[in-house]
Amino acid sequence: MKNKMGEEKSHKRSKDEHNSPESSARKPSLRQAIELITSLISISHSIKVFPVKWQSIRNKLDELLSGLTAVENCDFGDIPSLSAAVRGITNTLTESYDLARRCVDLSFSGKLLMQSDLDIIYAKFNGHIRHLSEIYTAGLVTHEYAIVVSRPGLGASRDDMKFYVKDLLSRLKIGGTEMKRQALVAFNQVISEDEKYIKIAVEIGNFIGLLVNFLDSQEAEIQEEASKAVSMIAGIDSYKNVLVGAGVIAPLIRVLESGSELGKECAARCLMKLTENSDNAWSVSAHGGATALLKLCSNGDCRCELVVLACGVLKNLLGVEEIKRFMIEEGAISVFINLVRSKDEVLLINSIEFLQSMAFGDESTRQMIELALKAALRLCGTSEEAKKAMGDSGFMPELVKLLNAKSFEVREMAAEALSSMVLVPRNRKRFVQNDQNVGLLLQLLDPEDGNSGNKKFLLSTLMSLTSSNSGRKKILNSGYLKNIEKLADAEVSDAKKIVRKLSSNRLLSMLSGLWYS
Repeated sequence: MKNKMGEEKSHKRSKDEHNSPESSARKPSLRQAIELITSLISISHSIKVFPVKWQSIRNKLDELLSGLTAVENCDFGDIPSLSAAVRGITNTLTESYDLARRCVDLSFSGKLLMQSDLDIIYAKFNGHIRHLSEIYTAGLVTHEYAIVVSRPGLGASRDDMKFYVKDLLSRLKIGGTEMKRQALVAFNQVISEDEKYIKIAVEIGNFIGLLVNFLDSQEAEIQEEASKAVSMIAGIDSYKNVLVGAGVIAPLIRVLESGSELGKECAARCLMKLTENSDNAWSVSAHGGATALLKLCSNGDCRCELVVLACGVLKNLLGVEEIKRFMIEEGAISVFINLVRSKDEVLLINSIEFLQSMAFGDESTRQMIELALKAALRLCGTSEEAKKAMGDSGFMPELVKLLNAKSFEVREMAAEALSSMVLVPRNRKRFVQNDQNVGLLLQLLDPEDGNSGNKKFLLSTLMSLTSSNSGRKKILNSGYLKNIEKLADAEVSDAKKIVRKLSSNRLLSMLSGLWYS
């Protein structure tokens, strides 16, 4: 009996010692560390001095809180490195409490010394975060320890949304491959439905940086989901600089070079949004982006959608003259002249638009694109939808400019393409809205001027224009109407048809005027 009572007393004494403050100090728990961090964050908000430094420290405390909360239910006695990390964090928190108290009471001896002490504390917290990240990356903490938070419902409070995003961050940090993938999928779902989640993610330290790091993942699915995420974030103007500041451009280009097909598409879509800013265009070019994109466009095995996206990024890069020159030297014109032979209409249109942009304001480059006109001509013969798309994309003003080109072949192709495009009512209406267009066609029909395009196609274009009231009025009011009358007198069949149509409508107009007078 005595032995049994002695054992019970011994066990009780051992238990009391385990629960004593001294014992807790020797082996702090995750819960204690989390409570200390939460308390210190709260106290720091009441500090009026050194606000910038305390804000930086608070950001690090938020990161630590996120990392520790993820493994709160972990029996870390089995993970010595995590146990040691928690001890170190607790020691630093104790030091921080002392500094915080002195800052609140204004009882520090000197500003310079306190600033130095705060810098040291900041560096220590930064080191703890890196150490935790190394532990998680090493896979010592597995998914069975992670707390999985349910996704907030519609109309959830901002605090609930923030808690959910922090949980996703924790899973991204400590989870294995599948857990990381699921967390990224979940993040992409919520940001696609509610932009407020993006704002919260941007505000949480290291979240965007972690997404950027995942772009270099060897796991295709993780890389793809990370590419989707940054592409959606890039769609909001105010967050583009956040991504660029996190170093997103270089890894995006690496995805273009060696990622999966889906990853490449997401990366190209993100770069297209980012390069709307010319400063970012420079950065893309500096990291070899122009070369990588041209390589994609010349790869016949790539899906059309990817090539269209790559074309969009390159078109943005053309806004910087030096990059444009570099692309010409890299053979961009030949790459896109090959693309205009594509049977895919969307790709074909985008390719010709790129060539148009490249030729804009540059006569020498424009001459290098006679071949592109052939493709435009062929496209005009494919379908009415293709002609509409070309009209909407601004092809007609460019074709009108080429009606005065030095090369007869270029003038002829431009006239033929134009005659085909104005067969579509929407294009015809758009064409006659510009008074100079009709006048130029009539001017080029001067029988005494041998420097015109093919008269057959110019007359065909005018014939189409006579089918609308506005077109007929523009022709009748033009100072060059006599040119078509001369051709009609010379027995040019199409010219005679146009004159008859104009005369008939003029007579009907006169009769109508008499009838109603």
